[in-house]
Amino acid sequence: MKLSKRLSGLSHLSSALVESSLPANISYFWNFGSILGICLVIQIASGVVLAMHYTPHVDLAFISVEHIMRDVNLGWLIRYSHANGASFFFMFVYVHIARGLYFGSYTKPRVFVWSIGVIIFLIMMGTAFLGYVLPWGQMSFWAATVITNMLSAIPWIGQDFVQFVWGGFSVDNATLNRFFSLHYLLPFLLAGLVIMHILALHKHGSNNPMGFESHMDKTRLHDLFTVKDIHGFILFFLLFSFFVFFYPNVMGHPDNYIPANPLVTPAHIVPEWYFLPFYAILRSIPSKLGGVIAMIGAILILLALPFLHTAWVRSATFRPIHKFLFWIFVGNFLILGYLGGAPMEAPYTIVGVYSTVFYFSYFLIINPLVGIFENVMILLFSFRKRIKC
Repeated sequence: MKLSKRLSGLSHLSSALVESSLPANISYFWNFGSILGICLVIQIASGVVLAMHYTPHVDLAFISVEHIMRDVNLGWLIRYSHANGASFFFMFVYVHIARGLYFGSYTKPRVFVWSIGVIIFLIMMGTAFLGYVLPWGQMSFWAATVITNMLSAIPWIGQDFVQFVWGGFSVDNATLNRFFSLHYLLPFLLAGLVIMHILALHKHGSNNPMGFESHMDKTRLHDLFTVKDIHGFILFFLLFSFFVFFYPNVMGHPDNYIPANPLVTPAHIVPEWYFLPFYAILRSIPSKLGGVIAMIGAILILLALPFLHTAWVRSATFRPIHKFLFWIFVGNFLILGYLGGAPMEAPYTIVGVYSTVFYFSYFLIINPLVGIFENVMILLFSFRKRIKC
């Protein structure tokens, strides 16, 4: 009886992972989902090993990281894999989201899949921020001070809430311990959400470059798409290894190799590169509370996309105006990333305001209006065709 249940479970797993059908025309852009799964495994595995040698204490954290780098067997490889793995994780997440925006993967019937993905992205950002603080370098300490101070913008309870997060009156040992505990636990929550994301995806299947549902031109996951995934894994590991072995610090900040000093403020405090677009949005709003709301809203607005979508056609493949504006949006996002690392002075502040306005306008105004315009054009074209007939 137990054996039959196990065999039944294996058959269900096989049908879900191996025999599930996918659109035959999906491109390599659909590989990034499986590559992100590999990134998550790398982060959890390397993070667990690092936690075995890390000491979450303000006097020992920086020294323990140096101990990992110098004394632990292959500790340098594990730490560099973890640090660069975070950068690659976000790099591929941004491509994954961009693919969803371009091909309209957020529309019905995949609203639930998209919503879980946005929540994963939000928790990823929180987890990455907590991890950035742990080396207790100069940039880690001051980034933690600046970012947590933003909570003081909450009306009435702001300052008390900041002190609750700190565990005292400043970023100190209690803060570091709390951040370490959360940074260790949240990736397992992420893993659970990723499983939910995959299960929700299997319910309706993957989108495709054409953007319409088809139950005819489909093929099994194995062996066509597993071979494509393996090809993607090989290219990923080649690129990942190149950075880990040859340029391990190129995506980090040199000030983090200086021990944290609460008495010396860095000339220019910046977060990691993957936070820079949202950091630029935060700095573009003169009000402290407004900046915090705008920064969080810049992520949460992705949840509203399925309800702001007005076009009858889903994919940008058949929407030339949307395609053009999408690439302008991508360019604007890259500009925001550059502005996030630039000093707070003209002309960067002025450009930041315009880029922030365009960012929100793209989702709230431009995209819905373009969709309505395209729908009108489709009606006029079909009406004109009927008259000719």
